[in-house]
Amino acid sequence: MLILLPPSEGKAAPGRGRPLELGALSLPSLTPARERVLDALVALCRDQPDHAATVLGLSRTQLDLIQRNATLADAPTARADQIYDGVLYEALGLDSLSPTAKRRAASRLAITSSLFGLVRVGDRIPAYRLSGDATVPGLGPVAGLWRESLGPAVTDAMGKGLLVDLRSSMYAGFWRPPAELAPRVATVRVLHEVAGRRQVVSHFNKATKGRLVRDLLEDGRDPRTPGALADVLTDLGWKVEVAEETKKGTQLDVVVTEV
Repeated sequence: MLILLPPSEGKAAPGRGRPLELGALSLPSLTPARERVLDALVALCRDQPDHAATVLGLSRTQLDLIQRNATLADAPTARADQIYDGVLYEALGLDSLSPTAKRRAASRLAITSSLFGLVRVGDRIPAYRLSGDATVPGLGPVAGLWRESLGPAVTDAMGKGLLVDLRSSMYAGFWRPPAELAPRVATVRVLHEVAGRRQVVSHFNKATKGRLVRDLLEDGRDPRTPGALADVLTDLGWKVEVAEETKKGTQLDVVVTEV
């Protein structure tokens, strides 16, 4: 089973650590694309800081992130699971997993990244700022570049197992599973039910997905189909509704009543 996660917009910047080594990251087929994005982002922030603020969507209180991007090649790195620190990752709580669940996280989780395409939780990366909808001078739309590169890396990583796609819509645009993979693709939507009415709530959605992934990692089962995944989640106490399979995969609705 391969679980695709979105990144967090905010990131924890390590105070020390060895500099970035692109060649040491997992999924080495992505190295050429990673080099292109890194070089373009560093050049933009180093040579055109005012324009970089616009491209990156930064406010006046965030201009320090331009300098951080300009020095990415030499910036200290830490494990990806220490860099990404948003709502989903707080709920997932990778640091407090059991030793066995941590080993599963290393092999089953992949984090979508505008800068690196995909990273594993143990990959050492610097803190950076680059949104999935950015268009970088000399590079073009970030999403477009990754659409050309991610497919083989993802299909390699998932092997013959199930793909559980938890990416947000922005990062889902980096790569969409082809129709032939649909029987082995599950997407998850979180619905908050109150007084019989259901709605999607962004913050709650992220936290719930984090807790759901934590449960799967601690449980350890390796479902091979969306229906089998729904059965596992139901066993773990989640309320799950399974939609009809489409050429994009099968959507699982996880219905929750408490924030």
